[in-house]
Amino acid sequence: MTGADEGRRVQTTGDMRMTSGMRGFGRWPEAVAAAVLVAVLGLAVAMRPAATEGDAPASAAPATGASSFAIRDVRIFDGEGVVERGTVLVRDGRIEAAGADVPVPGGMETIDGAGGTLLPGLIDAHVHAWGDAQADALRFGTTTALDMHGMADRLPALRAQRESLAPTAQADLWAAGYAVTAPDGHGTQYGFPVPTVDAGTDIPAFVAERVAEGADFVKLIVEDLSGYGAGQRLPTLSPAQVREVAAAAHAHGRLALAHVSTADSAREALAAGVDGFVHVFDDAVADEAFVAAAAERGAFVVPTLSVIASVAGDDGGRRLAADPALSPLLSPGQRASLEATMARQPRPQRLRDALESVRRLHAAGVPILAGTDAPNPGTAHGASLHGELALLVRAGLSPREALAAATSRPAARFGLRDRGRIAPGLRADLVLVEGDPLADIAATRAIRGVWKNGRRVERDPPPAETAGAAPQATRIADFDGGTIEAAFGGWQATSDRMAGGGSDARLALAEGGAAGSRGALAVAGEIAPGFAFPWAGAIFFPASQPMQAVDLSARSELVFQARGDGRTYQVMLFSGASEQAMPSMQPFVAGPEWREVRLPLSAFAGADPARLRGIAFTAGLPEGAFAFRIDGVELRRPPPAGDGP
Repeated sequence: MTGADEGRRVQTTGDMRMTSGMRGFGRWPEAVAAAVLVAVLGLAVAMRPAATEGDAPASAAPATGASSFAIRDVRIFDGEGVVERGTVLVRDGRIEAAGADVPVPGGMETIDGAGGTLLPGLIDAHVHAWGDAQADALRFGTTTALDMHGMADRLPALRAQRESLAPTAQADLWAAGYAVTAPDGHGTQYGFPVPTVDAGTDIPAFVAERVAEGADFVKLIVEDLSGYGAGQRLPTLSPAQVREVAAAAHAHGRLALAHVSTADSAREALAAGVDGFVHVFDDAVADEAFVAAAAERGAFVVPTLSVIASVAGDDGGRRLAADPALSPLLSPGQRASLEATMARQPRPQRLRDALESVRRLHAAGVPILAGTDAPNPGTAHGASLHGELALLVRAGLSPREALAAATSRPAARFGLRDRGRIAPGLRADLVLVEGDPLADIAATRAIRGVWKNGRRVERDPPPAETAGAAPQATRIADFDGGTIEAAFGGWQATSDRMAGGGSDARLALAEGGAAGSRGALAVAGEIAPGFAFPWAGAIFFPASQPMQAVDLSARSELVFQARGDGRTYQVMLFSGASEQAMPSMQPFVAGPEWREVRLPLSAFAGADPARLRGIAFTAGLPEGAFAFRIDGVELRRPPPAGDGP
């Protein structure tokens, strides 16, 4: 079977037009790419911009309250030092005065801070922000974040937002725009086009283009996946290219930051002149030579211990999701992300090595900045920064040093001149917590209030998504019509091409289906080399839009007919409270004769049929051509009590 030869209507992953009459399926959203990559690559971060850049998400309430007020009788951590009992005055979005003996003007609104500690708004020095990320972060006291890779067209709006003192329900963002990477390298796999550096690139001109787009700093990708034991390697920048990019960044007054995961790549990047690292490597403990070199050159490190813990199989994300101080404020998507993991198998040594490296770097005077790499599996915007602070304390920082790592230190290193401290003239981004985080870092989670631009933030979590009602039909498709249609929802081709791979899939109607029926869905294509965990095939969405949830909890079994080239294929079931939730998978073999495949939904570990979002039928490794057909696809209800199968 070739599919392309025998199909009456053909859809390929190079041309994402739908063949049925459905609307809204012109392109898989990047959230779907995230879900697939979470499961099969274990390194993914979805890079989808917010629906309306610079505007608060519809689910976020605007900041409220007086623009001038005083918080009194409160412990003040100003980003560096501590006033055990003092007052902070705020007027028109800025801090007017702060200290132990600050008088409160008559008639000014006052807030009793007794028993609490006032902190500068927290800064997460490594995120990837899209969708509701900025609102999610702010709800947990993260008032500023540094985005390390994303589409450049949003940069002007982000700059305008952070320069404004208007009431807002979003954290501010500084951003790298596009990370600097090699063709087909890490960073190209997230479903949007990324300019890359090859042997012939004019690197000074390339960096100048990124600066002209509005990049606040330059992030370089020095990553070939060798630190993760992957069977395939990704292209990456050479030391000479790293050196040239760093020099060009410095010529434009921008920091050069390196993504690394191995000690070897970190040494090369440091020698090439980068200013800091946005991960600590976790394949080995930092040796004396590296620690000394980092200290001598004034480099800083954003360890992102939260995401390394997820890679290592630590359950820190689940513990955060269950923390009674945090749990009520989590959105369904945040909860699902925290409860996920990047570990295909536990590797606790990776976290132990990373913690020891941070301990050694900190002891040598290398600045440590707090960053989470949210929203990777095991992390969530805002909530994970509180977990990161605890991990930094575990790595040897004092609570005061950890708090500085999330306030004054990133502000100083990234030139954020109007924030990160509680001092006259600075922006009134503030967090009031119960208790004393200088004694117990976990106290940062007990938030009494958050102020952004001098306005109190409403901190109610967004409502949970309501799943669509279940359709009456149990038969999804029999492919006997003139187009690729479904009784509800719709079909689409999918492949790793959306994530930077080279695989292809083609969908076509084929003559001659199972049990003598008129037609079947022919799925054919090629698994291409050069991508670590490739896939290609067909996906069914049960709703009118891709990845919308539908309540199919009354269904008990996926049934379909299959035949093909003898390969083993996978059914991926996407479900749950978040578009980013990991799919559950079950294999099936498509042999030379039609065979009924029956997969109980209960066999898909962790699946939630009450929020079913998609069902994919895909090929993976080995590389090469594949071809299979499916027919008579059903989501059956359980038989009545007393009936047989």
